[in-house]
Amino acid sequence: MIRDFEASEIDPLAVGAWILGTGGGGSPYLAQLNLKKLYKDGKRVKLIDPNALEDGDAVAVVSKMGAPLVGQERLVDPAHLARAMQLMEEYTGRKFRAVMSVEIGGGNALSPFLAAGMLDLPVVDADAMGRAYPEAQMTSFAIGDLPMYPLTLVDCRDNEAIVAKAASWKWMERISRKICTEVGSTSATCKAPRTGKEVKEWGVLHTVTKAVSLGRAVLEARAAHTDPIAAVLAHEGGKVLFRGKVADVDRTTTGGFLRGAAILEGLDDDRGSKVELAFQNEWAVAFRDGQPIAMTPDLICLLDTVSGEAIGTETVRYGQRVTVVALPAPAVLTSPKGLEHVGPRAFGYDLDFKSVFSA
Repeated sequence: MIRDFEASEIDPLAVGAWILGTGGGGSPYLAQLNLKKLYKDGKRVKLIDPNALEDGDAVAVVSKMGAPLVGQERLVDPAHLARAMQLMEEYTGRKFRAVMSVEIGGGNALSPFLAAGMLDLPVVDADAMGRAYPEAQMTSFAIGDLPMYPLTLVDCRDNEAIVAKAASWKWMERISRKICTEVGSTSATCKAPRTGKEVKEWGVLHTVTKAVSLGRAVLEARAAHTDPIAAVLAHEGGKVLFRGKVADVDRTTTGGFLRGAAILEGLDDDRGSKVELAFQNEWAVAFRDGQPIAMTPDLICLLDTVSGEAIGTETVRYGQRVTVVALPAPAVLTSPKGLEHVGPRAFGYDLDFKSVFSA
């Protein structure tokens, strides 16, 4: 099945993807404006069901790469994403049938739409995370031991790079991250091309539709003056972890990542307690009064208490009234192999994964 992606779906996609981004993926605001501009200029994008792909179809996997804070200062033009795909086609000698996002979180959920609008290709209703993660080996494709190369990278100065081969997913992350850091910690990338068969077997399917539906639920709750956070919980089967205000933020851009922690002081029923949200681009572990209460791969989402708007690691600031919620992760991430790639130890925490949603 292939259908038109309507202009009315852009805002819900941005709202839903920002929540699913768990603090990362970059704020969708600028990509949202870019996509609206493309539509205003007459461009249109189609959405294709992954099950409609032929096994041999070549699918581009695109994303902005770098530190989210830098992405707010140095913009990635839609043409850069398109050029990363064209460079991959030139290198491999294969034309792409469609394009998809590496992550449905934040602004990267809109990245394939920007490239597709420039190149007149459909966007696949899928991604490789079901959320956002900071590193190359933290994808369902890596969990499935699929090939990790080649990779193309394009920046705003007309620098172009190709990583022709890497020894492992972690080596691909190290090499491509080093290049990204050298060009200013933000770039457009086309990851290793996937076949239609690989997308159907190892992609996290129908996540664009999921993000749009979640965003609509939030926007409808706002319009009806009902609780948008309750709408998020009902839509995703989530749980509230903490309500409070932001008391402090420690944030550093280093090595192509945004790292640090946000300290929250409790309000209402949580008054007297504190939560620390540690992050590497995305929220990774939540500690309440020093004890872990939620951790990756469960989705830890920081939401504005009134609007339900997601708050990213680059946009969190002192004084915000916030609610921390947890949402269930895709099953591929919570598998034993998945936890090796995206569990708390993958981020340097000596913790055994315990889901908020465990019985």
